[in-house]
Amino acid sequence: MSDTVRITAGRYRFDARFESAAAPDTVAAIRKRLPYRGQLVHVRWSGEGVWVPLGDTDFGVGYENHTSHPAPGHMLLYPGGISETEIILAYGGLDFSSKIGQLAGNHFLTITSDLDDLPRLGHDVLWKGAQDLLIEPA
Repeated sequence: MSDTVRITAGRYRFDARFESAAAPDTVAAIRKRLPYRGQLVHVRWSGEGVWVPLGDTDFGVGYENHTSHPAPGHMLLYPGGISETEIILAYGGLDFSSKIGQLAGNHFLTITSDLDDLPRLGHDVLWKGAQDLLIEPA
C-alpha cells in the first residue's frame, strides 16, 4: 500500500506521505478512514496551526512518534486523554497546547508539496472560517 496521499484543504491541494515507519498504528487507524473528510478550524492556543476537533472519537492508538513542536506541514493525531481527540496541522510556528496545558500528538503525515501555500491556508481559516479537508489516496 502506498504511503502517498493527496490533501485538499479549502482551495489548496497538497501531496503528502504517511510516516508509516515512525507511527504505524496511527497510520493504520487513519488508512481505515480514507477518504477522510472533516473541517479545519484555526487553533486557539497553539499558534500557527489548524485543527479538526474530534471530541471523544477513539482511534484505538496510544502515543507514538509524538511531539509538541511539529514543523510546518506536519500533521498530528492527538489520541485524546486530558483534552479532546483532534487532528492538527502546523502551517508555521506551533506549540501544541490546550486550555489544560501542553499536549503531544502523533506525527503521522508530512506534506511534501506546495509548502508555501500552508500560511495562505492558515490565513483563509483564520479570516474566512472553517475550510473543508479531504485526505485521500494519491
